[in-house]
Amino acid sequence: MKKSILIGLALAFLFVGCAKDDDEVAEFNKPALYWYQQIGNSIASGNMDKADAYYISLKSEHMRSPLMQTAMMMLAVAHMDEEEYLLAGYYLDEYNKRFGGEKNREYIEYMKLKAAFLGIKDVYKDQKLIMDSINGAGTYLLRYPGSTYTPLVKTILVRLHMSQYLLNENIAALYERTGKPDAAKIYREKNKGSIVEMADITPPEKGVIGQVFD
Repeated sequence: MKKSILIGLALAFLFVGCAKDDDEVAEFNKPALYWYQQIGNSIASGNMDKADAYYISLKSEHMRSPLMQTAMMMLAVAHMDEEEYLLAGYYLDEYNKRFGGEKNREYIEYMKLKAAFLGIKDVYKDQKLIMDSINGAGTYLLRYPGSTYTPLVKTILVRLHMSQYLLNENIAALYERTGKPDAAKIYREKNKGSIVEMADITPPEKGVIGQVFD
């Protein structure tokens, strides 16, 4: 909880900083539709910094506008397209807090899981994110057993287990090379309960996670 609050504050300061550096975004007291159109124009031109700054203006001046809902989702998807998954997750969290309901929560939770999964860049540095994503995918499958997104979530889950298996195997191999067989055994024991086996895995050329959504 504290971590998500800190991330939100950091992103808010980032957005405000962008606004101060841009004369156009320094405008104020505009209709909600004006800010919304500027967000769309900025996304279309590939200027996500400006789009974020326009969102801050929309949020500051028209918090209760019905355009807020579409703007949040538009920005979340745009940041995912730009491979800016932390920012995408921020907007999805904001959307869930304000507009999440029985009808759309299944989709939003799937999008958050997808953003977290695609945000894994280094399996050695992102071990906690991998474990959190495994738990999140398992929870999703239990919560939405008949979801349209079940096949994709299962694919994500298998890829995550594969990355975890390869990570443990690589660490075990390293310990063996450095003359620490007991430590190597610990990591190989972790793989015994995995839903995948080494024979199931072909390490991808572009990293352990690989490409799921291409």
